[in-house]
Formats: sequence, C-alpha cells, structure tokens
Amino acid sequence: MANQLSQLDQVFSALADPTRRAIVMRLCAGEASVGELADPFDMALPSFMKHIQVLETSGLVQSEKSGRVRTCRLSPDALVGAEDWFQQQRAIWEARLDRFEAYVTKLKREREKERAAAKRPSRTTRRKGSE
Repeated sequence: MANQLSQLDQVFSALADPTRRAIVMRLCAGEASVGELADPFDMALPSFMKHIQVLETSGLVQSEKSGRVRTCRLSPDALVGAEDWFQQQRAIWEARLDRFEAYVTKLKREREKERAAAKRPSRTTRRKGSE
C-alpha cells in the first residue's frame, strides 16, 4: 500500500509540471526522440533531460538509446494507479452528494409540511368564528 502511494505521488508530481504534461501529451501520438521532444521548448538539453528523468522515475515514460539517439515512449500502465485513485475518490464524493441530496429533500418536505400546517386554520379558530 505504501509503495502504491509512493508511485501515485511520483505520477502526480511528474504531471504537476506543464512541460512534463506537454511531453506526455506529445508521446500520446507515438514515440519520439529526445531531440524531437525538446524542440518546442526553449531550454537547454540538460535541463530538458531532467524532465525526462522525472517522467522515467515516475514510470510514465520509458526510453532507450540506440547509437546517439534516445527514443522515448509512453508507459500508460503507470496511470492505472492514478485512475484507480480517481475512481475511489469519485465513489466517495458521489456517496457524499447522494446523502446531501437526501438531506436537502428531507428538509424541503419538512418545510412544505410546516407551511401547509400554517395555512390551515386550527379547529379552535373555526369554532370561534362560527359562534
């Protein structure tokens, strides 16, 4: 469990940076060399490689070197833990919202009953008026 949370933390941390999210989005279209990935960014290659290393450490990206070219590809399995976490959070919040909706509905019914009771004259009021 602790290892899963650590992996989840690494994935969220990696995706917290807009440059790394852009790299992941680009890799959704297919594998690419580090040079191709770095081209749209205005940064030195060593700085860009730090982003690649973070993505590799999180498990989101795999790379392999062939000659002088390092090619990166997406590892979508790393997102399974995040997807599971989101599904659990969604279930928790949907249950909370369902309970809240039931509570609000109950309050509305009670308020409607109170209003209806206030509009009806009481029996003692009717008797006094008929005398």
